[in-house]
Amino acid sequence: MPTEWIGAAEAAQRLGVKPASLYSYVSRGVLNRRRAVGSRTSLFNASEVEDLARRGRPRRAPGSTELVIETQVTEISGGRLRYRGHDAIALARQRTFEDVAGLLWTGSLGPAWGLPGSWQATEAAVAAGSAAQEALPAGTLPLERLQVIVPALAAADPLRLHLDPPAVIAAGRGLIGGMVDCLPEARQGSAPSAGSIAERLVPRLCPADPGPAIVSVVRAALVLLADHELAASTLAARVAASVRADPYAVVATGLGAVGGPLHGGASFGAEVMLRSAARAADAPRAVGDLLRRGERIPGFGHYVYTESDPRAVALMDLLREAAPGSERLDVADAVTAEARRRALPAPNIDFALAALACVADMIPGAGQAVFAVARTAGWLAHALEEYARGTPIRPRGIYTGPAG
Repeated sequence: MPTEWIGAAEAAQRLGVKPASLYSYVSRGVLNRRRAVGSRTSLFNASEVEDLARRGRPRRAPGSTELVIETQVTEISGGRLRYRGHDAIALARQRTFEDVAGLLWTGSLGPAWGLPGSWQATEAAVAAGSAAQEALPAGTLPLERLQVIVPALAAADPLRLHLDPPAVIAAGRGLIGGMVDCLPEARQGSAPSAGSIAERLVPRLCPADPGPAIVSVVRAALVLLADHELAASTLAARVAASVRADPYAVVATGLGAVGGPLHGGASFGAEVMLRSAARAADAPRAVGDLLRRGERIPGFGHYVYTESDPRAVALMDLLREAAPGSERLDVADAVTAEARRRALPAPNIDFALAALACVADMIPGAGQAVFAVARTAGWLAHALEEYARGTPIRPRGIYTGPAG
């Protein structure tokens, strides 16, 4: 007997829930869905819906929270990551970061996204952003510099409150270019004023020229990190956009959330761990020292992926191709082996990003900078959805305090 597929409205009616709850069930693996041929309409297996209706609604685990927002930007299902239906791992090998940002913003992989000069801020904006971050103390991490640069770029854009899609996309190109070009050079006189985002970012993170192969890996890392559905920083950015905050404020909101050690900041912790091992034989000590102090091992396990993070697998494969025989890569592999021996989860993208930073001998905190520049594309894609939606995101709290 062929499977009967029904629409979201009918499935929700049979279950007695709101349509948004259906997508919550999909994200938790309770229901499966597919897309109708030639459209974006979601279809649900009627027999699964009937079984769920008989069993009753699944209860959440104690203490868990879940906010479901419909989006056409990114899908994570079956252990795979897709940007608007395109496999992100394939995009990382085949496309530029600029191409993928355009895909996230418009749904198109058109050839015009990487045109020279289209990803640069104005001279006035770069001057403002550079001056703002130059006032920071020596040793300030790149992410902390970006958190200062973005408001300065905003102050130099008198059209930042124009929220039509073309204006937001134009601002996004200049914003990402400005974030990169306002960072101080790690090796003086080597940062190009034009070229791709990856080509301009690497000289600001690498004191020595790592070669074109590493630039290619950074480009792939930017693609892999461009979006990841509703991660904490993206949700924060969407909330800001839902109340019509301008694109710079949206990105500043994302930057404020991304540095947490349970989010983009995890790559810095993994960097510190990897750098504490001078050679592969030091890996057991590096891992053991953290465990003895009762600390978590940064860069392992992921809330979404139960097996392995496909982004980490892809980035580590590309890094091995680019730097065969690297001693720092041997250290990363030894740490992974030690974690596996201790039955820890598989490494995630933060660990792979830290491995890239160590292999390329980048400045401290470089992984966070790659993460932040990349994820800016995703934050703006979600902002575009919120600008079009026009309804503030306003969750309600459940009061648990003393009675009045």
